[in-house]
Amino acid sequence: MFEWHIKPSLLWASAGIILLLILGTVIIAFLSHQNPEKDFSELRARLRSWWWMAGIFILAMLIDPVISLVLFGFLSFLALKEYLSLIPTRRADRRVLFWAYLAIPVQYYWIGIAWYGVFIIFIPIYMFLLLPIRMILIGETEGFLRAAGTLHWGLMTTVFCLSHAAYFLALPEEGNPIAGGAGLLLFLVFLTEFNDVSQYVWGKLLGKHKIIPKVSPNKTWEGFLGGLVTTTLLAALVAPLLTPLILWQSVFAGVLIASAGFFGDVSISALKRDLAIKDSGNLLPGHGGILDRVDSLTYTAPLFFHFVYYLHY
Repeated sequence: MFEWHIKPSLLWASAGIILLLILGTVIIAFLSHQNPEKDFSELRARLRSWWWMAGIFILAMLIDPVISLVLFGFLSFLALKEYLSLIPTRRADRRVLFWAYLAIPVQYYWIGIAWYGVFIIFIPIYMFLLLPIRMILIGETEGFLRAAGTLHWGLMTTVFCLSHAAYFLALPEEGNPIAGGAGLLLFLVFLTEFNDVSQYVWGKLLGKHKIIPKVSPNKTWEGFLGGLVTTTLLAALVAPLLTPLILWQSVFAGVLIASAGFFGDVSISALKRDLAIKDSGNLLPGHGGILDRVDSLTYTAPLFFHFVYYLHY
């Protein structure tokens, strides 16, 4: 199903992530000791969640690509389930939702057999046509357009876009002899999450000028640009360890991931504003729900995938 050899560069990169988490743990412990009057419980909760998420992701990636594929499929299921629990759905569409959920294992099956041609059109074309047909056969026309639109947007975001990250595991190793598809996946996920953190930190330190206050009042130009520069520099440094990208390509990838991550974040923020909720869920302490954690990845995964696929595959 997959070509699989653990590259030394993957082990080094994974060790680097663990060291960053250890450093974060030490810093929070030090700050708590120096400032006992301040409440660091949210930061501790965030860091605990990061330990769990990083540990599960790294272990799955290093042990077996099939486990990683199943993990991403389960992530898509949780994200779609959370999305459907937030949006208003028609009672008549309960059976239609079954077909939406069924699209998840089918989509990841195409990845498992590395059938790119069907993978890339299954949800945008076939599910796009099938789900409205199933709705029409029910015979309920009231709210049809809203129901079809919201369901397909959710399927595209939580399944189609996220599944691009998993497809890196199915790419032939010849395209990236340094670290294989797993290296590209680690590069994508690490930079996406690092960009989220760096934009947040720069925004807290320097943020004054809001970008789109009606959608996300905490997003500032200082945070966005600080995160973009930091993420781009890190991309240029890390790329030789995990990817086949040359310097200009790694710089472009950093800008792409930082910019796309921002828009992925605010797209879910717009959804939450529309629904008048703060977090999409409470599954991840300190972070919120699954959608709150994968929002940036829904944009960075497909864009970075096709950028790399065009250049090296």
